[in-house]
Amino acid sequence: MRIALVRGVPWPGGGLLQEVMPPRGGIVRDEVKKFVYKNAGIGAGLIRMFFHDCFVQGCDGSVLLDPTLANPQPEKLSPPNFPSLRGFEVIDSAKDAVEKACPGVVSCADIVAFAGRDAAYFLSRLTVKINMPVGRRDGRISNFTEALTNLPPPFFNISQLIASFAAKGLDTEDMVVLSGAHTIGVSHCSSFVSDRLVVPSNINAALASVLRRQCPANPTPANDPTVNQDVVTPNALDNQYYKNVLAHKVLFTSDAALLTTPATTQMVLDNANIRGLWEEKFKKSMVKMGAIEVKTGYQGEIRRNCRVVNRY
Repeated sequence: MRIALVRGVPWPGGGLLQEVMPPRGGIVRDEVKKFVYKNAGIGAGLIRMFFHDCFVQGCDGSVLLDPTLANPQPEKLSPPNFPSLRGFEVIDSAKDAVEKACPGVVSCADIVAFAGRDAAYFLSRLTVKINMPVGRRDGRISNFTEALTNLPPPFFNISQLIASFAAKGLDTEDMVVLSGAHTIGVSHCSSFVSDRLVVPSNINAALASVLRRQCPANPTPANDPTVNQDVVTPNALDNQYYKNVLAHKVLFTSDAALLTTPATTQMVLDNANIRGLWEEKFKKSMVKMGAIEVKTGYQGEIRRNCRVVNRY
């Protein structure tokens, strides 16, 4: 019988338990709040971290593991994550606080999921309230190459995006809905200059002009500035992204690709124009994403330190 430990209680058969969102905070939420209220970009990073964790080895905290002599190239050093992924210090702080309250009970994978949930809550002005299931175990494998092969890059077309999400059990609507997280955070110029500003594209001319002033024509690791992904409401988790897609004011080829099929175009229109629709769908898709290939019972562990696997 597989057993997943949730709040210290053995759960026969593994799997996730539904958690009711704490109305007055919670240990992880309090830690996330401290960081997000100082820097909204950290909240965007935590939502992105949740996505990047779940798409590689499932939602198992593998993106948190530091390099070691035995594994010098973990996920966090792979180009989709390094140097752009941020928020690791929030996970460390939350883990320390959780361990003081209930040592050995809450996995780092659950903390990543909770941090993404809580960042969405604060960045949406307390409107996106996600009931995030618990019970994930931490994985012991973290591979540089798997991040490259599993995370959809910003230059994907619509067919590639649909296939990438389908491989993780997420449908086309989940893909469109989760893309809405691009309404917050920043992007390095290198993620879009070559295929959006150098070659002909349908990007809004005024936005392209601004971006050319902000970004070098040939970004390098030493000269790769960041720009806001949403030029209208950069620090708010809202449906502005879909309005930007319709206005061709988005950075990535993968963003613009949402208008290349009738079905996804209609989803963009609905999310842009129907009040509250995207927020409701986002909550459901975040929960669905949080169940990708989770490890339970003896498939994983509960790390004492989120950056290293346990030693027995």
